[in-house]
Amino acid sequence: MTSASELAPAELAALLHFYADSGCDWLLEDEAVDRIAEFQAQRLEREAQMRNRQQAAPQTSERPANDGRSAPSPAARTPAPGVNVAVPDADAVAAARQACAAANSLDALKAALEGFSGCNLKNGARSTVFASGDPSSGIMVIGPMPSAECDRDGIPFSGRPGQLLDRMLAAIGLHRDKVLLTNVVAWRPPGNRPPSPAEMDICRPFIERQIELAAPNHLLILGNFTARFFFAEEQSIFAMRGTWRDVQVGDRAIPAIASLHPQDLLTAPANKALAWKDLLTFRQRISLNES
Repeated sequence: MTSASELAPAELAALLHFYADSGCDWLLEDEAVDRIAEFQAQRLEREAQMRNRQQAAPQTSERPANDGRSAPSPAARTPAPGVNVAVPDADAVAAARQACAAANSLDALKAALEGFSGCNLKNGARSTVFASGDPSSGIMVIGPMPSAECDRDGIPFSGRPGQLLDRMLAAIGLHRDKVLLTNVVAWRPPGNRPPSPAEMDICRPFIERQIELAAPNHLLILGNFTARFFFAEEQSIFAMRGTWRDVQVGDRAIPAIASLHPQDLLTAPANKALAWKDLLTFRQRISLNES
């Protein structure tokens, strides 16, 4: 194993970035620690202390072991200072809805999201990735969750997928600064795993409130996770893409079309023809509204 002291600053920074991108959330000691043996030693020590207390306690036989009175309840354990305590899912969803209801602008919603502590995804993420671009454009592009690059840069659609999205938008006459880019989930899950159903329920009020405040006229939904989230279907993105549907948010039904995520196209470039067809369909609908 290479010691950190043997690495140049740039090499150490690259190594730490690699660990973070791999989903590592904790740094370990330089030497291996046998936690099983450590736990066994602690257990033996506690047993010895209990035996010593029992031997030191006065022995009486005048009172029965159980005189009919209920045993005192053990003292409630209080969490150690600084420890992140998981919030029950139902309470977290209620807290998210309350925070969103109080936000009357996108800036206020961003502040509420940054101050929200009810989702455990936030504990392992570097950044709270909020929307970027022009909320007055009437066009909202929504992806699933931040990638490692998004988490590092603090903006949605970063890195190679973001560069490809820029070219896709430019091909139909759009620019990332002239639309609103965002994600369903504001925090990168460890190791890029899919968010759990409970995490999705906690994040739902924030993305729905974000759509309400931005009030887009059209939604471009990218990726399998995002399409399933909004369309409430279990089909693949290939079955859901390319067809206009209405997404109900608040009292509005917003026209939406799903397509493949740029990362899907980097993984399988042959699917770019499908994405191009979807973009043309999207452009045609926007052009009709503009004319």
